[in-house]
Amino acid sequence: MSARRPLASIYFQVCLMTALGMLPSAARAREVEPEPVLRATFDNGLRVIIVRNPLAPVVTTMVNYLAGSDESPVGFPGTAHAMEHMMFRGSPGLSAEQLASISSALGGDSNADTQESVTRYHFTLPSDDLDLALHIEALRMRGITCTDEQWDKERGAIEQEVADDLSNPTYIFYTKLREVMYRGTPYAHDALGTRPSFDKTTAKMLQKFHAEWYVPNNAILLIVGDVQPTAALDKVRGLFGGIPRRELASRPEVKLQPVQPTHFNLPTDESSGQAVVCFRLPGTDSPDYAALLVLGDVLSSQRGRLHGLVVSGKALDASFSYDTLRQSGLGYADASFPKGADGMKLLAEIKQVLAKDLAEGFSAELVAAAKRHRVVDAAFSRNSIAGLADAWSVAVAVEGRHSPDDDLKAIERVTVADVNRVARKYLDLKQTVTAILTPQDSDKPSSGSGQGHKESFTSKESKAVELPDWAQATLRHLDVPGSGIHPTVTTLPNGLKLIVQPESLTATISVYGRVRHSTALQTPAGQEGVDLVLDELFSYGTRSLGRDAFEKALDDIGVSVTAGADFSLKAMAGDFPRGVQLLAENLLQPALPEESFKIVRKQVAENAAGELESPAYLTERAMLSALLPAKDLLLRQTTPKTVNALTLDDVRHYHHQVFRPDLTTIVVIGNITPSEAERVIGKAFGQWTAEGPKPITDLPGVPDNKASAKVVPDSSRVQCKVLLAETLGLTRSNPDFYALQLGNHVLGGGFYATRLYRDLRKDNGLVYSIESSFDIGKTRSTLALEFGCDPPNVAKAHAVIERNLKDMQAKAVSADELGQAKRQLLRELVLSEASLKEIADSLLTLATRDLPLDERTRAARIYRDLTAEQVQAAYAKWVRPDALVQIVEGPEPK
Repeated sequence: MSARRPLASIYFQVCLMTALGMLPSAARAREVEPEPVLRATFDNGLRVIIVRNPLAPVVTTMVNYLAGSDESPVGFPGTAHAMEHMMFRGSPGLSAEQLASISSALGGDSNADTQESVTRYHFTLPSDDLDLALHIEALRMRGITCTDEQWDKERGAIEQEVADDLSNPTYIFYTKLREVMYRGTPYAHDALGTRPSFDKTTAKMLQKFHAEWYVPNNAILLIVGDVQPTAALDKVRGLFGGIPRRELASRPEVKLQPVQPTHFNLPTDESSGQAVVCFRLPGTDSPDYAALLVLGDVLSSQRGRLHGLVVSGKALDASFSYDTLRQSGLGYADASFPKGADGMKLLAEIKQVLAKDLAEGFSAELVAAAKRHRVVDAAFSRNSIAGLADAWSVAVAVEGRHSPDDDLKAIERVTVADVNRVARKYLDLKQTVTAILTPQDSDKPSSGSGQGHKESFTSKESKAVELPDWAQATLRHLDVPGSGIHPTVTTLPNGLKLIVQPESLTATISVYGRVRHSTALQTPAGQEGVDLVLDELFSYGTRSLGRDAFEKALDDIGVSVTAGADFSLKAMAGDFPRGVQLLAENLLQPALPEESFKIVRKQVAENAAGELESPAYLTERAMLSALLPAKDLLLRQTTPKTVNALTLDDVRHYHHQVFRPDLTTIVVIGNITPSEAERVIGKAFGQWTAEGPKPITDLPGVPDNKASAKVVPDSSRVQCKVLLAETLGLTRSNPDFYALQLGNHVLGGGFYATRLYRDLRKDNGLVYSIESSFDIGKTRSTLALEFGCDPPNVAKAHAVIERNLKDMQAKAVSADELGQAKRQLLRELVLSEASLKEIADSLLTLATRDLPLDERTRAARIYRDLTAEQVQAAYAKWVRPDALVQIVEGPEPK
């Protein structure tokens, strides 16, 4: 659950690429048919759109209520956001416990977000379970329980969400920016809300908001995935058709006032500063919207003048983003500078760059490249069921389009003249809001309890939840689902491992690769930071193509490439061979130019200086120092001294030693056969050779840590960010790995249906979220937990977590909890195949950890057969609740 944040990009779904003529001819040859779409509008006004996508036996449902913070009452800016939270507290016929249990058993992938003009509720679940999501959403549309007692508890959670955002200096600037740009309009605030207004909000107000806006004639239901559209529509009609429509309240008007130029000087806890020039631009309703999208991409181009500030050494980073609402938008030109540098000077540089762009205009080449990348990105959006659902939601509910194709067609019509026209019309350098966010010094971490006064906590006995009749039959079984992932594995003569997973849904192909390495083990003493310098230098081209020529070659075919120890490629099928060639040249034969090396070395050294003093780094450092032995290799630090001492030969040597084919794995996924993938990869990477024996890349094990606590001061935070962790004595080969993971699904991951969320959020309102995870590796393992809370509640939350861990050791979990955790894990296997990127990431991770590629299916069988006693024994053997290290970033706990 979340309120809307600034958006840096808009996603599109492509159905008419061939007709639009925007793809290279080679790519068009392998174009596939668009998804069938079924639309209906019921008598009660509910609009239903069903988009079939057979990527996996998975479906995403998304109910879009056309009401957000714009419709919130005056003085209560977070009402829509509070309503979103209370939708998870139960409805007539569906308690909060039942809702949480069903959602968890369906795979745990359900959430919501509140924006200015829309609030969205979504489930991603196995297609066979579609009925359950529809039942839930129909009941929630009919009504909510929302008592004063429920709201009193949920208020604590939502106020922690507010506190977390108010601890972010960039968000503070964003709120001030909106107040200036949109004063006197509903846009003057975002959807988050404020603590004072939530303190005055009542359950009766929220019930009224639901009655006014959560009605079928103010909603759009999207169903996207592997479903039979007609059958799905019949189910929707049966559940939603009888919900009565209501007269809608009037919506507030947005009457924009002239922009008053304003400048902000604000502190930041980041390692580098930020200079920002902001413009008020038209929104998605404007006929200039498509041209502004292209303009934003051109301004952010790696070949543009704005990025030239980075190449010349005047900035650490630079970009342009376009954040849109229906009736307005904000354009940001921003660049980062090292701690201690002159932010005002960089601000002036940004303005000079923009002024020159406006005076000279943008080239047809950059405009064409921006449009081409938009089309390719649109094609890739179809490679994720949830991503495609989001694209449709943005198009029809947020922007008010007929389909995502509307934006794509509008982009096709954009000309160079259009881009230059909107740039000169809207980028008025005399009507800007500017800001400098300057890094602040942080006090040194302090030792101590870090918990305030010691607290004790007794957890409630978990009660079995009786599910509604319509959910019981579906969720009773524990069947191990089949997998559609059957990759072909080949090892090239030079030792490179190639994994190919053909997928014919779209005309796209992706590459994800990894060079197995250890920076801590492979960096020579005194050369800490050499890996960071190399990473930055990859973007400066290849030996045969300089930086600009290399970027042009990528732009010419709309290919996206990242190089480094983790590397990737996204290309249309027809451009795959050329894309792989460019990726291989960049990875194996980087240009590493001398003058660029000097600039990058200076930038990395300056960034390191700020990093060493930043609260985020000091927090991470404090945790590592508490967990690891004093001379552990992971405690090596990159400093300005080590970076400035580097030579270009040091970088070349590191590249030569670390980047080896016999330590490299490449996953190819998309519209290609294994033989064709092997031919293309072999041609580009086959001549790559390695010298000498393989280096050791696994760090040695470490002893158990001792309990300790530290506080890292951060004056920007109003909320304590709390990290808890400990080392574990087992490794990935130990069969207890599975029992610990199953137990973690009893503790967390299933929202109110799991112990930590129930005790910390649902019943006590201490936190907004709680994350718990086991990272169990080949030689080292940890248990880690993270949450945010008010300073007086740190000890209380810590006590809740400690008590829950001890309960897992002292008593076997209930049959109800164990079954629910198993159902979630088994359905997660199905959901993991609903995104090509997630499939590829999984294959790459398994291969580089020396695990079988069908590990998820094997694990599912183990999870199904585990007993509560085995989970209890694993927690008793390996988890040490009294040995948790606690690091608090922010205020001192009270």
